[in-house]
Amino acid sequence: MCCDFENLAFLFKALSHPVRVQLVAGLMQKEECHVNIMVEKLGLPQPVISQHLTVLKAARIIEGRRKGNLICYKLINDQVRSMLHALEEPRNNSSL
Repeated sequence: MCCDFENLAFLFKALSHPVRVQLVAGLMQKEECHVNIMVEKLGLPQPVISQHLTVLKAARIIEGRRKGNLICYKLINDQVRSMLHALEEPRNNSSL
């Protein structure tokens, strides 16, 4: 079989919340980003953002690294990047 369905289901579960999709989509646009910017852009409290980042890290979709007092996050899962990119294309190329 070409796909590991359990792993794929785990990725979909991690992406099953709109905030997590927004976080990943934002990280697709930047090489890396720290929580303060995410809080500012999404208008959500820092603990809420951190909870969602924890889910994404556990699914190995993102990783964080310390930069001074901040933790910067980046998208590391190319499969997720491809899935979200594929979902964007029809919307961007729509000529209705």
